[in-house]
Amino acid sequence: MKNIPFNKPFLTGNELNYIKDAVESGKISGNGKFTKLCHELFENTFNVNKTLLTSSCTDALEMSAMLANIEENDEVIIPSFTFVSTALAFIREKATIVFADSNKNNPNIDADLIEGLITPRTKAIVPVHYAGIACDMDKIMNLAEKHNLVVIEDAAQAIDSYYKGKALGTIGDLGCFSFHETKNIISGEGGLLAINNQNYTKRSEVLWEKGTNRSEFFRGEVNKYGWIDTGSSFLPSEIIAAFLYAQFENLQSIQNKRKKLWDQYHNNLKELQNEGHLELPFIPDYATNNAHMFYIICKNLDERSALISHLKEKNILSVFHYLSLHKSDYYADKYKGNELNNSDHYTDCLLRLPLFYELTESEVDYITESISKFYKK
Repeated sequence: MKNIPFNKPFLTGNELNYIKDAVESGKISGNGKFTKLCHELFENTFNVNKTLLTSSCTDALEMSAMLANIEENDEVIIPSFTFVSTALAFIREKATIVFADSNKNNPNIDADLIEGLITPRTKAIVPVHYAGIACDMDKIMNLAEKHNLVVIEDAAQAIDSYYKGKALGTIGDLGCFSFHETKNIISGEGGLLAINNQNYTKRSEVLWEKGTNRSEFFRGEVNKYGWIDTGSSFLPSEIIAAFLYAQFENLQSIQNKRKKLWDQYHNNLKELQNEGHLELPFIPDYATNNAHMFYIICKNLDERSALISHLKEKNILSVFHYLSLHKSDYYADKYKGNELNNSDHYTDCLLRLPLFYELTESEVDYITESISKFYKK
């Protein structure tokens, strides 16, 4: 069997055509034709109040921190089992990160633990929809309303996934998406901010455009523009937007293929779960599955390391995921909270398997047969 990578970026066919169109238009600096097309398609598809393309999901999170007026000594509650960007956006504003543990049955933040972490200094909750599976958003939104907190959804992995019929990233005040090359639809690097609370709509454009009211100027709403707020250069070039639009147009066909592969993985490995060898992803009744990733949970770190080596011998690249942020080199000496046992369990035991558009059914069979042989020998 040839080498099976963990990920392979997929081109739908129109990316280069649209990039050529953007270049020939003479407008490639951003917020042009393809940026507007992406905004319009995303807003219509997922029923969003307003969207802004960003250069990355990290940028979208940083914009969210600014919009929420996160300041020094404010507290922001996030799961420990997440990518560093979730925390970094708020660290840059000098906030104190309050880490929460994951659920026992999936890596998402345990919503039942959040209220116990809220103090008078708490400003925001940042749920991360791990693997595109929804957090318990009713509990989180009710807590936010009760304590007057901002909810910023880290929906980096969650495009085209839903909570009780509502698109993830459109439930909280703000939602942040990623189009990194490992995501379901891609632009190499890239992101998007969904502004669901209309109180943030006007200011979001200003932050996006380097603290100026340039967007209003180009719509003819003001006769000149200038520096009126803080901000940065968050918007991507038209070349990135053109690439992304080609991907957006093919979202459902990409999703259909990924879901088919995800289901094949699940069906092939169900017997190993029933026999108690491993655990498969748990999807709550309120959530849908966007097939962002397929992972298994091994019993311990040694077993996972041995399985990674076994699969590598079979030319299959499998990879673990996050290291608990509260134990990271950067934050360990700052962390004063409780043990986060579930987060640490996923750090040691979660293993991601190859999942990308061009993966074949026969390759999934080969991967799952290789896993089965590992556990049955």
